[in-house]
Amino acid sequence: MKIGNVDIKGYAALAPMAGVADTAFRTICRQFGACYVVGEMASAKGLCMSDRKTARLLSVTDAERPMAIQLFGNDPEVMAAAAVKSEEYGPDIIDINMGCPAPKIVSNGGGSALLKDPLLAGKIIESVVRAVKVPVTVKIRKGWDDAHVNAVEMAHIAEESGAAAITIHGRTREQMYRPYADLEIIRKVKEAVKIPVIGNGDVTSPESAKKMYDETGVDLVMVGRGALGAPWIFRQIEEYLSTGKVETNPDVKERMRVMVEHIKLLCSVMGEYPGIREARKHAAWYMKGLDGAASLREKAGRLAHIEDIERLAEEAIRLNT
Repeated sequence: MKIGNVDIKGYAALAPMAGVADTAFRTICRQFGACYVVGEMASAKGLCMSDRKTARLLSVTDAERPMAIQLFGNDPEVMAAAAVKSEEYGPDIIDINMGCPAPKIVSNGGGSALLKDPLLAGKIIESVVRAVKVPVTVKIRKGWDDAHVNAVEMAHIAEESGAAAITIHGRTREQMYRPYADLEIIRKVKEAVKIPVIGNGDVTSPESAKKMYDETGVDLVMVGRGALGAPWIFRQIEEYLSTGKVETNPDVKERMRVMVEHIKLLCSVMGEYPGIREARKHAAWYMKGLDGAASLREKAGRLAHIEDIERLAEEAIRLNT
């Protein structure tokens, strides 16, 4: 598929998870076959105010391409100005977040709050599209709640406003992340527009990726929580959709090797002190399903130095071989 002039060659993309989809994680996922990655959402207002923390979210490396920077906000002019600033970081695509359900974002009129104001949403998309040279995409949800399901309307508006692609998460804002994603609404969005549609929600295995493709007809699936502690899911999806079977089933030694590589990369990007603290949650995710997982996760929560992660990996291997 193509998003504007950007070729996307593969089977699954990495979702823009706040506090997770940083440079290190995006790079590891790309190594395992993620065909497209989206960075953590950044505040348009913060970017325009030259906030350092916001600017750090916008790093783009060649190892991550094709990669999108994601912005959130509710003012068309501010969003356009932020898009111009973010374009200086060299993203392949700029994505507009109109789906985040977090109360902090919604209470300020951003994220999924824009589902309640389609007219404003359209103005934001138009402003950003006019302001930048790279393709602009939009991420939405099914609707605000079950009484206000308007994903198809939002998709039409996005297309008419110049968006190059749409990502649809198959839940309302009220549902947050439960229960199961609605594949029917994703199918309806795909049928309603001519631009590419990316399906998001509950893609946690090769089988669920195939189900998303089969039941919705989307151009691409997006993986979020299914990649936590398991970046190899992208390769597994590719194998399953290509051959009907999965060859990539890493044993504990390979899992721990990937974890150590991931966390060392994270520390090299952020510095050891902040990096190892950020790594604690990732290390805990890598322990899922292992013998002694509860104790290993508890130790992951106390990591203080890079050497600690190597010792944790050795213990995990010892307990599981």
